[in-house]
Amino acid sequence: MGFALGIVLFALGIAASIALHEAGHMVTARAFGMRVRRYFIGFGPPVWQTTRGQTTYGVAALPFGGFCDIAGMTAQDPLTPEEEPVAMYKKPWWQRVAVMSGGIAMNLLLGLVITYLVAVFAAIPNPYADRTPTVGEVSCTSDQVAPDKLAECAGPGPAGEAGVRAGDQVLAVDGTRIATFDELRTYVLARPGETVTLHLRRDGEELDVLVRVAEVERIDATSGERVKAGAIGVSSRPVANPTASFGPVEAVPATFALTGQVLRGTVEGLIAFPGKIPGVVASIFGAQRDAAGPVSVVGASRAGGELVERDMWSVFWMLLASLNFFLALFNIVPLPPLDGGHIAVIFYEKLRDALRRLRGLPPGGPANYEKLMPLTYAMASALLVVGVFVMVADVVNPVRVFG
Repeated sequence: MGFALGIVLFALGIAASIALHEAGHMVTARAFGMRVRRYFIGFGPPVWQTTRGQTTYGVAALPFGGFCDIAGMTAQDPLTPEEEPVAMYKKPWWQRVAVMSGGIAMNLLLGLVITYLVAVFAAIPNPYADRTPTVGEVSCTSDQVAPDKLAECAGPGPAGEAGVRAGDQVLAVDGTRIATFDELRTYVLARPGETVTLHLRRDGEELDVLVRVAEVERIDATSGERVKAGAIGVSSRPVANPTASFGPVEAVPATFALTGQVLRGTVEGLIAFPGKIPGVVASIFGAQRDAAGPVSVVGASRAGGELVERDMWSVFWMLLASLNFFLALFNIVPLPPLDGGHIAVIFYEKLRDALRRLRGLPPGGPANYEKLMPLTYAMASALLVVGVFVMVADVVNPVRVFG
């Protein structure tokens, strides 16, 4: 019961986030005297709609987003005579940027509000905790003989033999910075028999240690088959004070500190996003699903269900806050049909006109969006195809929060 309730609640949270994103566009457009023709959640055939004043509100069949149709978003947009004076493309550039940024700002605000409320009434990931991957124990390595059991072993293990000690902080492996112990584990698992360089911090000093990765047998979680894997014999020390609650005043800087950390992580995730798509496709056909890979509305809602099932409401709400931060940053990407693509065109017009003024020429007029249509269609098609693949993966091989 809890699982189903969590799925429904998180799906509603996603819908509300999308609705508020589009409301951000609508409110700012109206504030500057622009006409909003349609305000829809979803795409495709309308399931429900109603008209109030000059705007048609509705819900469409495909729950992959939403849209706010503003009259004259481009100079190529057909306009009625009464729409001509309030066309968006005729407004000052800064007003158009504000309108296109309205949805982004709404998602950021929603994420901040959720984080603040969780910080005050429950607990958030402690933004002041030291999460540098730290060695808790150095041990020997052995084969996995059952899903929850390792064979007996003796000795210090590869890391211990190389001089790694409990309390060492692992800053990088083979020159690549790492933020979590899972990153080190994933890196080592794929390199049995190789030598890796750990960059450590010990007692305030930094040093490099060469570790020969042992080759061990592990049981694949998906297929149940025995596979070769790498191990160096280190375990992670738990983070001290990983979560914290704050008073109404202290929660303000804590909220902004945590939001900054989440936004940085989200940017890194967006940069890594294209490289994770092949893994998502492979997971549809039985490959192990990357827990840190992309998920769709289906996968996120399923995660919400698992959290509610275990009464982990604070994590549930923080997951929704993180989703809003993702929506905000994703829409900043300067490619059509995203909000960032429209903003990029506006700044292109400003830069072009500035250069024309230097040459003694008049402004060049509104950009011709028809020239951008091939790129727009290509991006929209790519997003749709990727979305379908991720959604199928979330059905046949979902990411499970609790294994």
